[in-house]
Amino acid sequence: MKVYIGIDWSENQHDICFMHESGEVLRILQIKHTIAGFRELDLARQSLGVEAWECMVGLETAHNLLVDYLWDQGYTQIYILPPNAVKSAQTRFRQSGAKDDPWDARLIANILRTDQSRYSPWRPDGPLTRQIRAEVRFANQLGQELVRNGNRLRSTLLRYYPAATQTFSSLNSLVSLAFLQAYPTPQQAESLSFEDLKTFLREHHHTKTRSWATIYARLHEDHPRSNPEVQAAYAPLALAQARILEQLVKSHNECLARLGKLYIQHPDHEIYDSLPRVGVLLGPALLAKLGDDRGRYPTPAILQAVAGTCPVTNRSGKHVHIYFRAACDHEFRYYVQQWARLTLESSPWAVAYYRSVRPHCKTENDAIRRLANRWLEILWRLWVNQKPYDEALHLKQHALRSKPR
Repeated sequence: MKVYIGIDWSENQHDICFMHESGEVLRILQIKHTIAGFRELDLARQSLGVEAWECMVGLETAHNLLVDYLWDQGYTQIYILPPNAVKSAQTRFRQSGAKDDPWDARLIANILRTDQSRYSPWRPDGPLTRQIRAEVRFANQLGQELVRNGNRLRSTLLRYYPAATQTFSSLNSLVSLAFLQAYPTPQQAESLSFEDLKTFLREHHHTKTRSWATIYARLHEDHPRSNPEVQAAYAPLALAQARILEQLVKSHNECLARLGKLYIQHPDHEIYDSLPRVGVLLGPALLAKLGDDRGRYPTPAILQAVAGTCPVTNRSGKHVHIYFRAACDHEFRYYVQQWARLTLESSPWAVAYYRSVRPHCKTENDAIRRLANRWLEILWRLWVNQKPYDEALHLKQHALRSKPR
């Protein structure tokens, strides 16, 4: 017999509902988020006389140790239900709106029982893809911290040491941060001779020798002066912030190095490497979002909806309302739109498409979103066919489709 298992998960415990295909509730239990608790779920299934592969398991996340355990135990029919779908079904089975965790588990089991055909079984990605996904997420978090702490350091320097914000091309570079730690006040920097500066730059592997004179000149420009009391108050803060930022830069560089080594090992990396302007982070990020399971996105429309690049259309009678898609993977949308914006620097068809839609868009972001939507359709086809991108072939096919018949 078929048994539907609804799981309302949380950090410390999980509510479980076992439901017969007729809709009868067979058992409800609560387990701890421990190995003993996971085994309790498995024993409850065995007591019902069904095999693991016969169970349809539904829950709202795939990123959980319970899901890993279930897959390893042979529960091969796992369905990840969108939280919005579960929330919108609350009044479908209970009009009062009352709810609790056991009820949510029962609701998930019921949704899976009645609407199973609307969802695709979840399949885990390979270990390499999961490693890439973890490194991409960590690199993105470090990048956000770099921006946040860089802005803090810049704000501190503008208060007492404005020359330090303009000396090097980037305040977040290792040589800039090392200079700030070695010379944390304007007087210390201005006391440097040109020979001392060249020695410092050589020791910190600054190879752009033609810019050394410019760096020295920037240190001696006519910047506003702060008094000694202000310098005494802010110099220790800038020094501490520079140390934090230096560690973040090193960690970010190490993360990107690890990511690059993992990325080139993946069998799909040639597909993403062939795309214009993906760089060291966007290529692995797109790979991590699409994953290994070719059945995860049966059509490009589903992929575009998940990434949030396609709008939502409401039609009723003569009225048509098209609006921005808010329910999506926001991280995925960010990656795709960043990539689409960069392709304007190297892809002729992307530039042509952007120029054709920009006059019809209220904002720049809307035009980039439309371009990202087109790029996702192309990427989906490459991903399904496991073929790299060929700009010349794409332009040729586009020209053939554009010919009048």
